[in-house]
Amino acid sequence: MAGLSVEAEAEIQYLEAMIARLEAGEEDPEDFRVYRLKNGIYGIRGRPEHHMIRIKLPVGRISLEGLRVLAEVAERYTENRLAHVTTRQAVQLHHVHRRDVPKVLRAVNAVGLTTREACGHSIRAITCCPYAGVSPEAPFDVTPYAEATYRYFLRHPVGQNLPRKFKIAFEGCATDHARTPIHDIGAVAAVEGGKRGFRLY
Repeated sequence: MAGLSVEAEAEIQYLEAMIARLEAGEEDPEDFRVYRLKNGIYGIRGRPEHHMIRIKLPVGRISLEGLRVLAEVAERYTENRLAHVTTRQAVQLHHVHRRDVPKVLRAVNAVGLTTREACGHSIRAITCCPYAGVSPEAPFDVTPYAEATYRYFLRHPVGQNLPRKFKIAFEGCATDHARTPIHDIGAVAAVEGGKRGFRLY
């Protein structure tokens, strides 16, 4: 188990305090909306006490333990007991009651997953070719570069209040599995003069 980071625990405690103030009528709903979006928590139209939580799979990877935790929280905290896998390597849990959101965040953060910057005007999930590290056609494994980019931008101040969402993808194969041209930055592995690098789109 990765364990809950100090930063994640502080953010969850702050969210719990906001929820308590909101339910007591002491929190500005707009401030709550801004904070929850930064933390991957969407509102559900017509159901103000329920939320959709988007959980990022860092560079599209998840451990067996992470899969188990996602299954457990989906069964325990969602109305339909389902998890939705997105096209950009995330998992969404729909219809989670507000009181249960901090429990879900603690569970997923403890196994190395996060909801930070999963929505809102931020640098979103850093995605990666699903064949990275195993494809014989790739000139090199792009996973370490994608992971370094993910770690750099997670909670980084530069990516918190952008004019719009910003998406980055890494590809190593000749076949573009990551769909790099539709991202704001698409990095495709290339070797020139014996040196590793990327063609950027």
